[in-house]
Amino acid sequence: MIGQLRKKDFFIILEQLGLIMIGIGVVTLIPIIVALIYNDGQYISFLIPSGFSILVGHTLRRFFRGRDGRIGLKHGMMIAAMGWLWAALIGSLILMPTTHITFLNAYFESMSAWTGSGLTIFTNVEILPNSVLFLRSIEQWIGGLGVVIVVIGILIRPGTAAARLYKSEAREEKIKPSILGTMRTIWWIYLFYTILGIVLYIIAGMSLFDAVNNTFTNLATGGMSIKNNNIGAYNSVFIDIITIFLMIVGGTSFLVHYRALKGKIKDVAKDIQFQAMIILIIIFSILLVVNAKFIPIEAVFNVVSAITCTGSSIAPQSVMTAWPQYAKISIIALMITGAAAGSTTGAVKLIRIVTVLKGIYWELVKIVAPAGSVIPRKISNKLVSDVEIREASSYVFIYLLFILISWLVFVQYGYDALNSLYEICSAQGNVGLSMGITAPTMPQIPQAFMIFNMWIGRLEIIPVLVLLRASLSIFKRF
Repeated sequence: MIGQLRKKDFFIILEQLGLIMIGIGVVTLIPIIVALIYNDGQYISFLIPSGFSILVGHTLRRFFRGRDGRIGLKHGMMIAAMGWLWAALIGSLILMPTTHITFLNAYFESMSAWTGSGLTIFTNVEILPNSVLFLRSIEQWIGGLGVVIVVIGILIRPGTAAARLYKSEAREEKIKPSILGTMRTIWWIYLFYTILGIVLYIIAGMSLFDAVNNTFTNLATGGMSIKNNNIGAYNSVFIDIITIFLMIVGGTSFLVHYRALKGKIKDVAKDIQFQAMIILIIIFSILLVVNAKFIPIEAVFNVVSAITCTGSSIAPQSVMTAWPQYAKISIIALMITGAAAGSTTGAVKLIRIVTVLKGIYWELVKIVAPAGSVIPRKISNKLVSDVEIREASSYVFIYLLFILISWLVFVQYGYDALNSLYEICSAQGNVGLSMGITAPTMPQIPQAFMIFNMWIGRLEIIPVLVLLRASLSIFKRF
């Protein structure tokens, strides 16, 4: 029956999940290097949770190896969904002893970092140990590519398993003929821009530590800063411009980057998602300058931060909270839209928006056209099928439905309607811009809903629904 799991399905899921657990454990060990450099004494707090993740992963791999069978798309989706939950758990187990916060707050912070949401419950991040700041940054950097993608790109053998897991994290684009080749090419592109960002920030006057952390968070469109006033703390137009550049890079498809680095600039200019992103940045920046009285650099920075789902800012939160409603609604629209599919960005993605709008246009043309007319349906010279239009429309509907549900919960708890919508769109779009609702003292149920929003937003909902459907089928057996 659809949704039910058999014993061999569990074997498949647990073996591959073990690989993800090992990868997560290795990643969360890396900040120990920073702890050693700055002598902040947080070694055990990293060693125990990371070691636990590696041990559990190794045990699952050893016990279920050779008994997995053929991995399917449903397995890949459930592995991805559980992998992100596990990553947030390990991160929270590190944060609790190092920052002395509750489990729910720690899980919120960790989920926000891994998913690149960038929302934080810390009111003063500058008092946190450097190793913890770096942990949050590297989680965003790894999460920008995708936890599962990072693991399969480095550890897994080529073949069906890699392809299924790749698709499970809502990725379709192929740069190379094989998935493994595509993954490794993406890694090299990502590393190139990471090094470039660090160098640019250092030239602009940042310390090495700040340059590394800010590059990790802005390139990965995470935006969780090591400063209380985010990028605004540096009070430098040069740094603002570098950050805008990195956010746009992060919001652009890796396939476009590959073509650009190969010298095919004309192909880049023709990419429908890149065109749409630049057009929207120009239009909304002008609108904010004219109608909300933003200064130009502030308008461009906030528009780019919202559409690329980065969440970085150059203005204090008190200033953003006082924005006119026009500005808040404009940013909400951008946070829902998002940038390019195949990038590190979140939200609905531009290609879906374009597909839905084109689908509506083609339907209108079909109605007024003479009977029997053939309506060409292409986007960037690629044929678009009815199935693709339906899938894009269905996803947009489901995405907005989950926003509506969480919005009703927040309003029920007494939060301002517009600010609540802003916060929820930021969480589900993995953005990180805040109206001050996110706080360590917020009620547990709204906080739990935001964790759920960040989780489904990063995985593009469907893998989570597959996991929930399979879980319900298990409970029905008892």
